[in-house]
Amino acid sequence: MTLPRPTKVLIQADGGSRGNPGPAAYGAVLTDAETGEVLGEDGSTIGVASNNVAEYSGLVAGLRLAAALAPGAEVEVRMDSKLVVEQMSGRWKIKHPDMQALAEEARELAPAGTTYTWIPREQNKHADRLVNEALDGKRAPRPEPKVRAWGPPSVPTTVILVRHGVTPHTVDKRFSGGLASANPGLSDDGKDQIRAVADWLGLLADRIDAVIASPVRRTLESAEIIAEALGREVEVEPGFAEMEFGTWDGMTFAEVGERFPDDLKAWLGSLDVAPGGGESFRVVEERVLAGLERVLEAYAGRTVVVVSHVTPIKTLVAHALDAPLDAVYRMELTPASVTVLNWYDDRPSMRLYNALPPGHDPLATPR
Repeated sequence: MTLPRPTKVLIQADGGSRGNPGPAAYGAVLTDAETGEVLGEDGSTIGVASNNVAEYSGLVAGLRLAAALAPGAEVEVRMDSKLVVEQMSGRWKIKHPDMQALAEEARELAPAGTTYTWIPREQNKHADRLVNEALDGKRAPRPEPKVRAWGPPSVPTTVILVRHGVTPHTVDKRFSGGLASANPGLSDDGKDQIRAVADWLGLLADRIDAVIASPVRRTLESAEIIAEALGREVEVEPGFAEMEFGTWDGMTFAEVGERFPDDLKAWLGSLDVAPGGGESFRVVEERVLAGLERVLEAYAGRTVVVVSHVTPIKTLVAHALDAPLDAVYRMELTPASVTVLNWYDDRPSMRLYNALPPGHDPLATPR
């Protein structure tokens, strides 16, 4: 049975040492913040260590539980260790080398926005019990967290979406569709834009497994520039081609409004109306998501660059956010911008949207 994913979880963690330093153990409990349901717990010995190291070990164990059992959820950590709470909140310095290493591990595991709250010892009894059970030999060696129905695999499939650079049609704000269009190539400015993106993505060259492009000229030209920088070949996925605009192709918005006012009004009012005999948003959505499924199947657990167009990229973002398709009307997407989506099996998440390489104006008006 697929369970609803928790949107916020609580981690209660503790640690103890009999001797300080001496035989030490930690305890960690993960609960759904809304329902109070215990999602997982962990209590294990760690050999000879201090109380503080044991407490940090409990924090790390709790964050590992959250990553495995509630990916994407907001996290609050509650501990009766004033030291750990203040240090992880950035108010106190960490001087001990062992604690520095554990704190760094915790920072890497903690989702953005994780908060740390001090609680009295009597409010941390569950985690404290796990510590003592481990020290008394009443707990089995640490089990691997059992991933629930919403859990991710160990490595997500990462899709780096790049919109092509500008063309003469982009600058003139003309409708420019897919394979049935006039199919203009990149302008010199467009090539410069994509070279900047290629240099930026070049920092990730050893982590990118493929470069995929729609079969349209401007995306192929963009993908070839990026692929050369990454040392990859360009693969073609027709599902990521731009919407076909039919008789509107090559015309400006104003020209379409003058010649086909009723058709334009109908198109703006419905996701099922095809512009100028081309494709509707619904048709494009079906095609784009089919292309996505092929990519996710072929590159599961890997990272790919997909060079595409305004409509397909917005469609993929709406899909990843579980937003209605008409959300595409509320997004702006700059030429040669970068958007990053992760897929943990069937659970997508957005990491980045409409980003530009360093040195480019992030508030530039999309063209």
